[in-house]
Amino acid sequence: MIIAIDGPAGAGKSTVAKLLAQKLGFLYIDTGAMYRALALKAIESGIDIKDAAAVVKMASASDIDLVNDPGAGPLKVFLDGRDVSQEIREPRVTAVVSDVAKIKEVREILVKLQRRLGAYKDSVLDGRDIGTVVFPAADRKFYVDAQFEERAVRRHKELIAAGQAVTLEDVQADLCNRDTIDSTRSHSPLKKADDAIYIDTTEMSIEEVVKALSGYL
Repeated sequence: MIIAIDGPAGAGKSTVAKLLAQKLGFLYIDTGAMYRALALKAIESGIDIKDAAAVVKMASASDIDLVNDPGAGPLKVFLDGRDVSQEIREPRVTAVVSDVAKIKEVREILVKLQRRLGAYKDSVLDGRDIGTVVFPAADRKFYVDAQFEERAVRRHKELIAAGQAVTLEDVQADLCNRDTIDSTRSHSPLKKADDAIYIDTTEMSIEEVVKALSGYL
């Protein structure tokens, strides 16, 4: 069974997807983490993010693996054999990940990997184009959303809790930029699948969202 959860940054879809996967005993596949891993590698390799050809060449020679044992702790992201689970959440990565993700050839490379992982066992995947491109025939599709102001506050709290010194204004600017890039890119833009169930989480707790999604399964 494939469960697809799409939505904009800060809507809480990753947290919800992870908890739902744990509840069901499914594999959790964080597709955004894959793009973050490539963004991190580009930064560390000194590759210009705007040089699409260079980024694609790098992506084609990269090895990304997700280690996720339901109930055995947080998802671990490995890049070329190195655990980068913490580094990919840094502001420097967040600032450029949407630019990496909008490159058509990069998305094609990672979609193949995502489909291969999803075919391995029952899975919950979250991202921007899971229900529209990666798994258009997913058994269940959800579009998790929230008002912009609420998304910014949530993301700000997450970053502060992680020890990152960022202001709410910085987070708002970043979210606005990412929303624009994600929804207007020419290849696999962020959008709700026609048959996806829309969930507005603005006034909901994480537990309430998980319960709401579970009710449709």
